[in-house]
Amino acid sequence: MHRSHPLRIFAFSAIASLALAWFVGARLGSEALWLFAILVILEVTFSFDNAVINSKILERMSPYWQQLFLTVGIFFAVFIVRFVLPIIIVMLSAGLSFMSVYDLAINHPEEYAHTLHQAAPMINAFGGTFLMMIGVNYFLDRKKDVHWLGRIEQWLSRFGQYETFKVLIMLSTALGLYYTVDQRYQTTVLVASIVGTMLHIALDLFGRYFSHKQSGTTKLVGMAAFASFVYLNVLDASFSLDGVIGAFAITNDVLLIMAGLGAGALWVRSLTIYLVRAKALGKYQYLEHGAHWAILALGIIMFVKLYHIEPPEWLTGSIGLIFIGTAVFSSIMERRRESTSCLA
Repeated sequence: MHRSHPLRIFAFSAIASLALAWFVGARLGSEALWLFAILVILEVTFSFDNAVINSKILERMSPYWQQLFLTVGIFFAVFIVRFVLPIIIVMLSAGLSFMSVYDLAINHPEEYAHTLHQAAPMINAFGGTFLMMIGVNYFLDRKKDVHWLGRIEQWLSRFGQYETFKVLIMLSTALGLYYTVDQRYQTTVLVASIVGTMLHIALDLFGRYFSHKQSGTTKLVGMAAFASFVYLNVLDASFSLDGVIGAFAITNDVLLIMAGLGAGALWVRSLTIYLVRAKALGKYQYLEHGAHWAILALGIIMFVKLYHIEPPEWLTGSIGLIFIGTAVFSSIMERRRESTSCLA
């Protein structure tokens, strides 16, 4: 079977999901399988645009690192991002020890969920800033000559000649958040937003440094690939933490949440590999644009939540699909227009 065949790419995710479903059914009973399925769908829907962005980065990495992203990287996606990282966030926000928070997560899930919800301002400020930086960095690129939303993207790309402009935007955003959110969250939101900006810049510089040293190669290997691997996992964390909080609206069972969201993360990573091997970004020229507009929208939604406005989950989950679906449709129509012009 060809390495780009969907059955081969998605086989690992399917087998792992069935194993997790068996674990959930054996531990919690067959009625929990419905909640497991909902969590899987929730994760895939929320992270579809993440898969598109990941595929752009992953296509520059060697097959070895692509495989690591799907296998070893899933350990970080399931255990670190969706279990350990929320515990660390609760530790920082509540001032508790790791084992105390672990005990809450396993034995007192309702209290753990409440404490995690209290840490939402930190999560939304960090995640919203990091995602906004990705979108701003993409559209403020003077070298980008393909524009989906014509005048808007052309106008934004002109500012790409000023390297510090995006930093000015995000620091102004952090300052604006500081003066407008609840007073009790001001310092937390400001620090989280600045950390999100700094982390994106640091990872970008780290990746550029090692990519420059490998400028003669077509695929990233070694430290350059490792830098991209780290970036992909941080991006996954930015997308997933808000979803972890939302998952507690469905169930308080931490292991069920980790299993459901973890299985969903597997499908998203398989989808990323499929997009790379099917060369989807080349076939649909506006697909990447749609994904970045979706990321900007998700970042804005995370900021909106800082003001006690909770958009419905269906809106948050579907906005990425709407942008990406529209971008794919526009790409198909553009390709048909180009074919018609060539024939004429």
